[in-house]
Amino acid sequence: MTCPPVPYDPELTPGLAAFLALVEKIPLRADTILANRAHFATIIPPLDEQIRGRQVSVFDHTVNAQVDLTIVGPHELRPNAPALYHIHGGGMILGTRFFGLDRLIDDVLRFAAVGVSVEYRLAPENPAPAAVEDCYAGLRWLAANAGELGVDASRIVVGGFSAGGGLAAGTSLLARDRGGPPIAGQMLMCPMLDDRNDTVSARQYDGIGAWDRNNNETAWTAVLGGADQASPYAAPARMPDLSGLPPAYVDVGAAETFRDEAVEYARRIWAAGGQAELHVWAGGYHGFTGFSPNAAVSRAAEATRLTWLRRILR
Repeated sequence: MTCPPVPYDPELTPGLAAFLALVEKIPLRADTILANRAHFATIIPPLDEQIRGRQVSVFDHTVNAQVDLTIVGPHELRPNAPALYHIHGGGMILGTRFFGLDRLIDDVLRFAAVGVSVEYRLAPENPAPAAVEDCYAGLRWLAANAGELGVDASRIVVGGFSAGGGLAAGTSLLARDRGGPPIAGQMLMCPMLDDRNDTVSARQYDGIGAWDRNNNETAWTAVLGGADQASPYAAPARMPDLSGLPPAYVDVGAAETFRDEAVEYARRIWAAGGQAELHVWAGGYHGFTGFSPNAAVSRAAEATRLTWLRRILR
């Protein structure tokens, strides 16, 4: 049975068109990944532009001679600040640690927090589990150096959008299975969780919308690097046991590829006795809050995200 796609919220359609024109200008295939990566880099504002006029201090650090981190904090940092560990999106094949940094800075200033954004290795040059291992290495450094950074190590939230959301989930699994560091919460925004790419929502958005099933297939094929299936740390939907995880915030649009895998991930956390807060936003395309920030549903989604963060970081 063929399922028709869920209609987009009409208030979101101009933003979706802008997303497709700007972000998905070059069709994504195995032979265009590098061209897409180069184009993607041109749409990420430079660091100087992202911090201009904002009362933050920034420095970089490299972990294990290969994992670059950018650390952002308010000029006047309070003792025992919370930390927000940011993992960027881009299908694990595109993007840099400066993608999404503007939103991280917003949260840093809202919560008087320290923000850390990680540069992980990209596929296909570095197949799974390279990316999630890099993210975990950065998290370990943050926790080990919490005192020097002015951070309360018990209030670290790991989060990201799209591939970043999937990697945040995988990093949380690694922290659970390797005995730490402790994580206060995992913020999984429209997360990329399942390499199988065969849910109803994936098939509904096959050839249409932002980050459709074809893009997803291209990305996962690159991430797998010839393996039969992904590591459960790179594709957390593959993890058989979702018990013992930090509280999760799972947020996704109803009109996007990742809807059903996000819903299923939250359901499985509940089934394992864990805490998950799930929000499925009617008519929302992939990444709708970024490209349609003034739409009513986007404002509601952002307010709800911030409410969860306040509760986790109190």
